[in-house]
Amino acid sequence: MATEPPSGDTSGTGVDTGFGAAPEPSGPHGPGEQPDDLALRLCRALVCAAVDPALSSVLLFDLEPQLLEGAARLFSRLLAGARQPAAPLVVLGATSRDEDLWTRPVLRQEADGIAFQLEPGPLIQADYRTGVPPPVVVVPDLCRLSVAGMRGAVQLLGADVAVVEQAGLRHEARPRARWLAACSSADAGRLSNHLLDRFAIRLPVAGLRALDVEPLLGSLPPAWLAASARAVDETGAPAVTVADETIVRVGRLLGPDTGVRRQLALARLARALAALEGEGTARVEHCDAAARLMGLAVADTPRTLEPTTGAAAAVPPPRLVTRPRGDTGKHGQGEQTERRRTEAGQALLETEPAEGIGSAPGGTPAALTTPYPEDSAGVLRDFAPLRSPWQRTAGTDTRRGVVIGSRRARDLNDLAYVRTVREAAVHQRVRRAEHFTVSAADLHSHVRAGAPERMLVLVLDHTCRGDWDWQDVLAPYLQWAYTVRAAVHVVEIGGAEAADELRAESFALRSVRDPRLLAALYRPLGRASPLAHGIEQAARALRRAFRQHGSGLAEAWLVVVTDGRGNIPLRASHTGRLGGPVGAEGVEDALRAAADIRAMDRTRLRVVVVDAGREPYGSLPFTLADTLGGIVIDGQGRGPEAGGRGNAGER
Repeated sequence: MATEPPSGDTSGTGVDTGFGAAPEPSGPHGPGEQPDDLALRLCRALVCAAVDPALSSVLLFDLEPQLLEGAARLFSRLLAGARQPAAPLVVLGATSRDEDLWTRPVLRQEADGIAFQLEPGPLIQADYRTGVPPPVVVVPDLCRLSVAGMRGAVQLLGADVAVVEQAGLRHEARPRARWLAACSSADAGRLSNHLLDRFAIRLPVAGLRALDVEPLLGSLPPAWLAASARAVDETGAPAVTVADETIVRVGRLLGPDTGVRRQLALARLARALAALEGEGTARVEHCDAAARLMGLAVADTPRTLEPTTGAAAAVPPPRLVTRPRGDTGKHGQGEQTERRRTEAGQALLETEPAEGIGSAPGGTPAALTTPYPEDSAGVLRDFAPLRSPWQRTAGTDTRRGVVIGSRRARDLNDLAYVRTVREAAVHQRVRRAEHFTVSAADLHSHVRAGAPERMLVLVLDHTCRGDWDWQDVLAPYLQWAYTVRAAVHVVEIGGAEAADELRAESFALRSVRDPRLLAALYRPLGRASPLAHGIEQAARALRRAFRQHGSGLAEAWLVVVTDGRGNIPLRASHTGRLGGPVGAEGVEDALRAAADIRAMDRTRLRVVVVDAGREPYGSLPFTLADTLGGIVIDGQGRGPEAGGRGNAGER
């Protein structure tokens, strides 16, 4: 669920006072002590993400959970600059839905009453607003993000224009929101490459143990802070040219098999660093600085990192090693998995840093020091991770079904807005509030009729009834529908009281207790038999039931009572005009309409054809049952005919 924490203190040390003189920090660093190198790299990466809209997404690997809030507050401070308040935070998790991300219902008090209006949701609410800081979308665990959140990230991150079409809202603008996500490097292989490649800046921060906002802001050059605050009102990329040798350098650092998105991300990061330094062209040294910022090994310009103290020294920084001959340029393996050739005069075994022994088999796993851990992941990826999974439940969902009333709300699901506003309007004079106020006691939710789990579809051909009573053969199916509380759909063919004898008539019932069902069993006989149109209406009712109720519809029965003599073609039923002899056209149209029912879900749909036993053409009901994929039952009560006449049998 998307939540927006209240604005206020963004650093955890007091009220936000902008980017003026930084107060004396308190924490593990002590007064006047500078943050470690990893925290500075994270702060500089966030500045680059604030300056360049193309770098609007940052993914942190192996970040301690308690440090995520500090990183989010730091990002919001950088985006807000000296403005008050800081950039808002939007938290996405496993329960985030499309209704929470794209739209938001707003209650407005107008001159002629109260009205509801749909406004853009938290992901796109700041796209049209200039002069205000964009929101920071925080994902605590990218692997546990819902499918709706993943699809939103794929749609918005790195897009020049995003188009959102929801019920009552059409939005088209360039996304302004910045994203900050955390993920474990061991679980990166489970994510989709489409999602991972959308994050332009990716930084391994396994050694980060403390994150103080004020010391980090004070360590940055003032020009960087001004550039990050000024970029809020700008929609384009920095006016910096990327040199040709820089593009070649990007290809050499990442390797020939790297995707285009990674190369663009590294080039854009070099462009942002050049813009922060006031340069007009991004050169090779800017590309190397961008690679070091993300944790990539730079072969030609070795750099000795300053040693860190405290808990951050437990994980050593990545070692800059010259690429051996024959290397493909992939940097998906960490330091602990790199293979180095032994040179002449060098010992076969080198002394390595001591490794701690944990309780798990093989000791404590070391975090990878690469921004692309999914290249060496040994886990199986999910199939279609950006697609909503199939859901099958044993019962019905309380949010399905027709609204039949309202009651006091127990949660915030399926709220009845009109009933809530009416209840709140009654108490406005007593509350004496300046504006229209809705309290928790006013909330009401819908009461819905239970969605049926079973359904009975009856197709009654009145022209075949003659002098026999079909109530006896239909009694078992009506009794089953009554016992399981099944919904009923009746299709009538050839009734003398039909509004149009060329068309079949159909109606839906909530149960077999509806008096219209008993009346339908004893209609007087007519002349025409639009059997093809009746079967088409039954197929439409079944298709609608399976589509609306989804997995909630556990079982459906189709019972067709007919002699198979359809004398009205389907074209005549659609147009309402009958011209010339029809021959066998009505029977052929009925078989073609029955083929659509045979293609439905055979695990939940059962088909029975009741044979009226009329001669000649006594094989027509069996041919129809073959096409429907069902069985034939003798209308005179002799039981199922499984292969006695024709070729019908249970399918």
